[in-house]
Amino acid sequence: MGNLYFVRHGQASFGADDYDQLSELGSRQSVRLGEYLAEKGLQFEAVYTGSLKRHTQTYGGIQTGMAALAPQTPAQVWPGLNEYDGEAVITAIAPTPLERPTTPELYRAHFRMLRDGLTQWMNGVISPKGMPTYDEFVHGVTSALDHIRKQHTGNVLVVSSGGPISTAVGHVLGTSPETTIELNYNIRNSSLTHFTFNPKRHTLLTYNALPHLDRAEYAPWITYA
Repeated sequence: MGNLYFVRHGQASFGADDYDQLSELGSRQSVRLGEYLAEKGLQFEAVYTGSLKRHTQTYGGIQTGMAALAPQTPAQVWPGLNEYDGEAVITAIAPTPLERPTTPELYRAHFRMLRDGLTQWMNGVISPKGMPTYDEFVHGVTSALDHIRKQHTGNVLVVSSGGPISTAVGHVLGTSPETTIELNYNIRNSSLTHFTFNPKRHTLLTYNALPHLDRAEYAPWITYA
């Protein structure tokens, strides 16, 4: 039986010109996760990431954290593990461009609009510019799950984003798209979601865990965006 560890990227640069870039804290979260994995003696038969910078940077931090205690495994890029384009989703339903979220009120407004847009995208009501259909997005994630189940038998690490991770969980558990949105909104940066797998199926063991930050000194490192 194999073990699949999904990692959500470290904190990105929400509200900045380029969201797809780890913040300084996001880099530290990633290194700390690598240290934890090395402390547990985990080694990976294969590593997969999406093609976004925050995915590559997160795995780079994990490699840094693991360097002293574990050999390095090169990552294979799987574009189906990329996140949906949140700005495209909002633009598809917003009558006017939203202000950059610089206050708690604007932050909440941004995510209310995103939730509405995601619901419409999942139900085929809107087609955000440059994005796949929701069915195509789901296939990008499930094709990665199928590939891993068929090709591997040991420990596999996947570095991705909240949307693909919640989609993987929803696929394995058979949840509704609305539940997938709720799962997505609660995934924390650098969290671990653990599946076991065999040639026939994946089984969810843990979701959205932060064992590497489970000390009081790391409490300020827990983030969601």
